[in-house]
Amino acid sequence: MRRAVCPGSFDPVTNGHVDVIARASGLYDELVVAVLVNPGKAGLFDVDERMSLLREAVVDLPNVTVDSFEGLLVDYCLANQIPVIVKGLRAVGDFEYELQMAQMNRELAAVETLFVPTAPQVGHLSSSLVKQIARFGGDVSSLVPKAVNDRLVAQTKGRQS
Repeated sequence: MRRAVCPGSFDPVTNGHVDVIARASGLYDELVVAVLVNPGKAGLFDVDERMSLLREAVVDLPNVTVDSFEGLLVDYCLANQIPVIVKGLRAVGDFEYELQMAQMNRELAAVETLFVPTAPQVGHLSSSLVKQIARFGGDVSSLVPKAVNDRLVAQTKGRQS
């Protein structure tokens, strides 16, 4: 069985993430989308909510599962017998950083990395930009899955009351 992991913070999941996940799911028998737990960083959504939003976003991809991890990604890969990491790339700057990480992951645990460039129509998306636009009441409905947009709108309305 060909297995891979697509890691990230997904705070929140965007249509760019979903694009990479959907395309990678076609390459593997099982794709695990793994949400990074970073106890030192307060996110917009907690890990359980991010996982729930991801599950809704990939509901039509039967070979995709959602999990979370803390610590080194290669340790998660070894513990779960996952030999490949899938990383989406938006820009040249992403590649420089991700290449260094890929080389380190291969050195540490013989885990390979597959780079998937985002589709041009979603290559500009980032969770940080989406959060910033939503905080100021901007419309992000075309940038994120519906469930994420609904949650962002609810949070924005809660602050305006």
